[in-house]
Amino acid sequence: MRANGVGSKGGQMQNNSDVVTYQVADGVATVMMNRPQYRNAQNSAMTYALDDAFTRAVDDDDVRVIVLCGSGEHFSAGHDIGTPERDHHVHYKNRAALWWDHVGKPAGDQRFARETEVYLGMCRRWREIPKPVIAMVHGACIAGGLMLAWVCDLIVAADDAFFSDPVLRMGIPGVEYFAHPWVLGPRFAKEALYTGDRFTAQRAYEVGMVNRVVPRDRLLDETLTLASRIAAMPTFGLALAKRAVNQCEDQMGLRSGMDAVFGLHHFAHAHNAEMGNGSLGGVDIQSMRGKL
Repeated sequence: MRANGVGSKGGQMQNNSDVVTYQVADGVATVMMNRPQYRNAQNSAMTYALDDAFTRAVDDDDVRVIVLCGSGEHFSAGHDIGTPERDHHVHYKNRAALWWDHVGKPAGDQRFARETEVYLGMCRRWREIPKPVIAMVHGACIAGGLMLAWVCDLIVAADDAFFSDPVLRMGIPGVEYFAHPWVLGPRFAKEALYTGDRFTAQRAYEVGMVNRVVPRDRLLDETLTLASRIAAMPTFGLALAKRAVNQCEDQMGLRSGMDAVFGLHHFAHAHNAEMGNGSLGGVDIQSMRGKL
């Protein structure tokens, strides 16, 4: 069975009106972002629906591996900064950060509280999912889309996939989950940030960000084959191996570096606001899209 341009095997997808769909077959949970009309831009509704799906997969002993993908023609165009369903003003109970609610707070207090929870906090939470997570990426994987892919353990990319973190065009040094030096290496991280240019799946593979690049029409089969191989391994052993690698990354500075850059990220927002251009530096989704 195919659904919304990516496809699924076994089981049934939930109603397509859901912003995230969930299915389980043969020990693999497939979590699909489902806002194809907006290139799977992530609003808060999607963020918390993703968290619900991941929690469901963790709590299900029959699920041994999780696959994250996007419906339609793209994996994810990043955070929702301009669709009619943007919901940054809506209250959701915090799950990732022990902080006060952002709704009704003024200026930087509002932005810091929200991004601590829904951007940095959620990504850190999902990085610690104790089951292997594979990102199945096709089409655009931009900014906040990169964050989602990077918290996954493995990335399988279609040959049509492309990646970018263009937020320097807003005067902001990078997305909130700032893993660039660790997943791209310092030199290419700087190039990607300084230019904001797209880079291909093949380039991502060459720098070690992507595990495999496959033809688009083979993406689903290749990803599920890999997931099935991993699902045959001992569940507890997989959880320990994942934690071991993550802890080593943190000892190499990933977590502390991210904390430092999160402060710079919000300093950039504040600078933009003081300059009178709004916290996004006067850049909206239309102008950003035209430069990609």
